[in-house]
Amino acid sequence: QVRLVESGGGLVQAGGSLRLSCVASGITFRMYTIGWYRQAPGKERELVATITRVGTPNYADSLKGRFTISRDNTKNTVDLQMNSLKPEDTAVYYCNAVSPFTTGSDYWGQGTQVTVSS
Repeated sequence: QVRLVESGGGLVQAGGSLRLSCVASGITFRMYTIGWYRQAPGKERELVATITRVGTPNYADSLKGRFTISRDNTKNTVDLQMNSLKPEDTAVYYCNAVSPFTTGSDYWGQGTQVTVSS
């Protein structure tokens, strides 16, 4: 019933940009903190950015200035604008929703592949 669907991934050259989107259903979207995470081959999943119910963003230190997270609670969407992409940004990017009010409410999308060529 709960679904998070990512889109927008693809192949881009270093220095290029991509905009990822996540559409959520089955939850009261405005009540959830939304995050973007990524996982590269052989590495653990890592935080990219989060955004609170009211739109306060948080970023991994290494990504500040290049990535921007935003949300639209009227459309149940969260976006990740990625600029100045580097090969080390190559990973599967996942959308995550966590409720600060309900224990165990932790949902993930299927992921979207981002590949940055040199």
